[in-house]
Amino acid sequence: MTDITAQEPRQYTPGEHPDLPPPSTAIGVIAWMREHLFSSWFNTILTVLILYFVYDVVSGVFQWAVLDATFTGSSAKDCTGGGACWPFVTNRFGQFMYGFYPEELRWRVNLGYAIAVIAMIPLFIERVRRKGWILAFLLVVYPFIAFYLFYGGSFFGLLPKGSGLEIVETARWGGLMVTLVIAVTGIVASFPLGILLALGRRSKLPAIKTFCIVFIELWRGVPLISVLFMASVMLPLFLPPGITFDKLLRALIGVSLFSSAYMAEVVRGGLQAIPKGQTEAAQALGLSYWKTMRLVILPQALKLVIPGIVSTFIGLFKDTTLVLIIGLFDLLGIVQVGLTDANWLGESVPVTGYVFAAFSFWIFCFSMSRYSMHLERKLHTGHKR
Repeated sequence: MTDITAQEPRQYTPGEHPDLPPPSTAIGVIAWMREHLFSSWFNTILTVLILYFVYDVVSGVFQWAVLDATFTGSSAKDCTGGGACWPFVTNRFGQFMYGFYPEELRWRVNLGYAIAVIAMIPLFIERVRRKGWILAFLLVVYPFIAFYLFYGGSFFGLLPKGSGLEIVETARWGGLMVTLVIAVTGIVASFPLGILLALGRRSKLPAIKTFCIVFIELWRGVPLISVLFMASVMLPLFLPPGITFDKLLRALIGVSLFSSAYMAEVVRGGLQAIPKGQTEAAQALGLSYWKTMRLVILPQALKLVIPGIVSTFIGLFKDTTLVLIIGLFDLLGIVQVGLTDANWLGESVPVTGYVFAAFSFWIFCFSMSRYSMHLERKLHTGHKR
């Protein structure tokens, strides 16, 4: 009995040849380089010039940051290599992270960070269910826990007097801690407020529409520096005698309102991109206005403007450096404070400090940018062109 699985070699007719694999120059890295980098004499020259520029910049940075850098020392006098003075960063790293927060109490800040990170991890795991409860915990419960850990006290008077944590005034907060507090608070507060303002600007009720337009145009028409000055200097003048607001709280309110105006315009752009037929179809199904927005319109609109939303968040994160003008020392501000120390008056110290601050900001902003790209790919449903 013959094996039906056995196949005889194919017989080729005269002039016919077997299929050969494509040449190495037509596939792989070599083909990509020939098509994109060396497709013409102009592209070849441009590629060579760019590669030379990149090599020159990278080698110069590596020379300054590693080869000529100083890694140990206790003052600027020890930095004699002509490169980066990394002892300035290592010796003042705790201050860059926490400001003037007491060193023995910094565990409270670390615990607050740890709680936030542990609670956020399930949000990035697709298999985890009931993420709404986790999100509700982060938005409603966690701010009170974080404030109690960072500030201290008797947990809003619920604990017996004298049994709470030691109070650390916000004037002693600083560094990356203040940057994260302002940025996260501004992002969390401005996003829902911006959505409401965008919906209000498209409202058919004249009073609501006028209020939202005036609010958005007013806050978008003034620089953030003037907003911070108003919140820090002018706002206390309008309050009744004996009533004061913490300086950090005033900055948080100003930054949140300022960012919400820009967020409203981003969301409004997404709302206008949704065809009118979507709203009419929802109304034909008997959905109310708020159900239509929550279930039909907003999910589509927010998906379309993810890049704009993240760009607003990134801009807000970088704008936290402006709080220095009202006496709050964020990461950049605390670096500048360190440069006034007589032990660190050196030629390479300021550059090292600013490079460290810039790199720290870049890490957070780049991470937000990459996550937004991940969301775009995940939520892509065929509308991408």
